[in-house]
Amino acid sequence: MSYETNSPIVDRALAPVPLQTISSSRNHDALTALSQQARRDLQRLNYPAPNWVIAPHADNVLDVLIVGAGMCGQTAAFALQREGLRNIRIIDAAARGGEGPWATYARMLTLRSPKQLTGPDLGVPSLTFRAWYEAQHGSGDISNFDASVPGWAALHKIGRVDWRDYLLWVRDTADIPVENLTRLDSLTDEDSGAVARITGPHGSETVRARKVILALGRDGSGAPRWPSFPSLSMQDPLAKGRVFHTMDEMDFTAMQGKTIAVLGAGASAFDNAACALEAGATVQQFARRKLMPQINKSKAASFPGFLRGYSQLDDQRKWRFYTYIFDEQVPPPWETVRRCDAFSTFSLQLGCGWKDVQPMQDSVRVTLSDGSIKHFDAVIFGTGFDVDMLNRPELERYSAYIDTWAHHVSPQQAASSIEAARFPYLAPSFALQSVDGTHAEAMGRIHLFNWGATMTHAAVGSDIPGLGIGSTRLAHAISADLFVQDADLHWQHLQEFDESELLETRWHQAGEA
Repeated sequence: MSYETNSPIVDRALAPVPLQTISSSRNHDALTALSQQARRDLQRLNYPAPNWVIAPHADNVLDVLIVGAGMCGQTAAFALQREGLRNIRIIDAAARGGEGPWATYARMLTLRSPKQLTGPDLGVPSLTFRAWYEAQHGSGDISNFDASVPGWAALHKIGRVDWRDYLLWVRDTADIPVENLTRLDSLTDEDSGAVARITGPHGSETVRARKVILALGRDGSGAPRWPSFPSLSMQDPLAKGRVFHTMDEMDFTAMQGKTIAVLGAGASAFDNAACALEAGATVQQFARRKLMPQINKSKAASFPGFLRGYSQLDDQRKWRFYTYIFDEQVPPPWETVRRCDAFSTFSLQLGCGWKDVQPMQDSVRVTLSDGSIKHFDAVIFGTGFDVDMLNRPELERYSAYIDTWAHHVSPQQAASSIEAARFPYLAPSFALQSVDGTHAEAMGRIHLFNWGATMTHAAVGSDIPGLGIGSTRLAHAISADLFVQDADLHWQHLQEFDESELLETRWHQAGEA
């Protein structure tokens, strides 16, 4: 059901919104006990697997450098360690707990995904979110440890901060080493591998690695999408503190009593509108579309067969699937819309885009699509993220040569789905590919594990449903690549291998094969 007016449907009673909480209380003793159980389970799985890579290089050359230690980078590291790749480093520019969006620009109360999904656990039951939550708050089937906190059965969706804390717990339990406050400044190459310039708490250093995984989050294959308006320049000092993107840091408490405009009708637009409303602002939200999308088509593309098989499809069928999903658009969660609709100070104007935005000394002047003019204390763009490899500073050396989907569909198709055409066209190993052979070898060492992998691999490098499949596929591919590169060394090792199996028998002859 849709509505096109500025007011929500009021002709029937709406279903109550289940209890939603950002985080629950912590039971540290329970988590310690669960960590011990999980470590025993990992030992039974021979984790971490012994390192098998024969190091033909200098000691200071990594097998893998992972840039980004959010949900995807962390899980990729876990998968690599399960494969016996131990000579790795994982860096993240944020402080511990600030990796990914969960404590920064993600402003929803709960995750959008169903609570039962798994991924960061890589199939280890004691590492699942459910195990983490039940250890502290019970199953909820009979009784709760704390009556004020719902047990698993009564939990509606996972709290955003709970998810952040759970990820940190998995990291610690699985012994995934992360170097925080360490950023990637540049990425180049030499004959032996990639050369990364990084800066951390102890200064700058040059790191050499045979493989680099870029797990830089939702904007890791582009940048926040800023709409273009004739009178708006983000370099204008008048825009500071008045014009925001949903990814920006914002002081919502300063919005109390102010009138805020939000552009967009996606989940993040509603999340930010809700934060402003809860701070005491009046919010007017605008969207060009006349109807809110009702069905999340991506949910129908989240089952194992799709997530495993999509990468095997021909290009035309891949293009058909995801351009359809993109065109249908993802509706905001109904709980998020109701979070805003609960305020009398909220209005939503559908079918009403913006023609211009002009920051002024004491307001922001917005020209609506019908030519009318409104003034607001601040505006927030809920316009998402662009995929455009030219926007990635760490890939500046290669960006002009990165193969994209525009080269694998017809010009008419590329013109009709411009953003889809800008997605990188990746190898089966998630590696970048060169459109003309320039820097091909160097780009083959760089593996993209974020939203940019979606057109080639489905959403296995960005969203929870496909995370376990994607990180395992990535780890398997890198493991195979490193073996193939060193095949001759492994042949030599095979010939030199002399660990005798036949001991303590009358047939044993020492020193003979």
